[in-house]
Amino acid sequence: MAQLAASIVSHDEEFKRQVAALLRGCGVPVGIVEDRRAGVESAPDIVVIDIRAEASSGMAAIERLRAGHPTVALFAIAGSAEPDLILQAMRAGANEFFAWSSNGTQAKIEEPFHSAVRRTATRHAAVSASTRQPCVTNVFLGAKGGAGTTTVAVNCAVEIARLTKRPTAIVDLKPSLGEVALFLGVRPRFTVLDAIENLHRLDREFLRELMARHKSELDILAGSEQFDRPNQQDASAIEELLRVLSRLYDYIVIDAGNMINSATASALYAADAVFLVTNPDVPSIRNAQRLVGRVRQLGAGSERVKILLNRVSDQSLIAPKQIETALGYGIHHTFSSDYRTVSTALNSGVPLALANHSDLAGQFSSFTRHLLGAQQEDAKPEPEKRRTFLGLL
Repeated sequence: MAQLAASIVSHDEEFKRQVAALLRGCGVPVGIVEDRRAGVESAPDIVVIDIRAEASSGMAAIERLRAGHPTVALFAIAGSAEPDLILQAMRAGANEFFAWSSNGTQAKIEEPFHSAVRRTATRHAAVSASTRQPCVTNVFLGAKGGAGTTTVAVNCAVEIARLTKRPTAIVDLKPSLGEVALFLGVRPRFTVLDAIENLHRLDREFLRELMARHKSELDILAGSEQFDRPNQQDASAIEELLRVLSRLYDYIVIDAGNMINSATASALYAADAVFLVTNPDVPSIRNAQRLVGRVRQLGAGSERVKILLNRVSDQSLIAPKQIETALGYGIHHTFSSDYRTVSTALNSGVPLALANHSDLAGQFSSFTRHLLGAQQEDAKPEPEKRRTFLGLL
């Protein structure tokens, strides 16, 4: 599923917030880009134009956008569904027309709006299929620190690059303490902050200069060295960075750490799949349950969440079925506990996929092959299960 980029043209910040929520709740990855943001290689896929207050200027904006970008999907939103107004908008070049309710809520237009976005995504995918493979973005999110999120993300990324021989990148979004480059034995010159602070220069050549290259042909955009960044102010820049990366790479792997902040949310909105890495212990499962709830609250596509159970052993006291019941999701894949093998790989800076033929390395290979072989289509949400867990959750 290719990520769509959307821009909202309005002077009403609350309206922009509500429309952004509508766009992100449609079930396909949608990134919000700022209007007239410098450094964008091409126009957004969707532009939503607010014509509620000033219809004439709104029509002029639609005409300009249609003339400059014939393939962009233009959504006009007015204060009422007057036939003459609808006709004017369509003649100006709007693809879709929606009437915003007088009390400022969007409940009535939610279903048709989401349908229009999904139609646009289908058309976008059809066009992309004739040119290049749509970029696939996989986000790895940890239930808590030490769950093994970076280990899973790094080995998955290396395996994707090795197996596909296609352009693949891994992005470290953890503030300050990101360890992706360390796990890969690479000393990067630049970090993700260099990218988002130079969006006006972010073309293909400049971005390649920022990436570190691993011997597996995997490109690495290292994590920030600042404790407080990326932060809320960087969220829109992160969205645009991921959009630019999606035009250069066939696969993107993101290590999102173990917290959902504004920057992490930008990655979740762009994701084709969100792999939540948890361990078979009470703190991990409790945190995983909270993170799943937060993903739902953000409208970031909880149907794309997949559970990875890491560090499973015969001594694990919590059965997988109990974990599935607690989280309301089936376990997508499990990885066994092998502290010595993982520690040796981390200390040497050589990922398991390239270092040895252990059972755990085989599990990472199996997981990645299954991931690459899975059909890229809209995931169906799994049925909710009763959420009780040892009387605690």
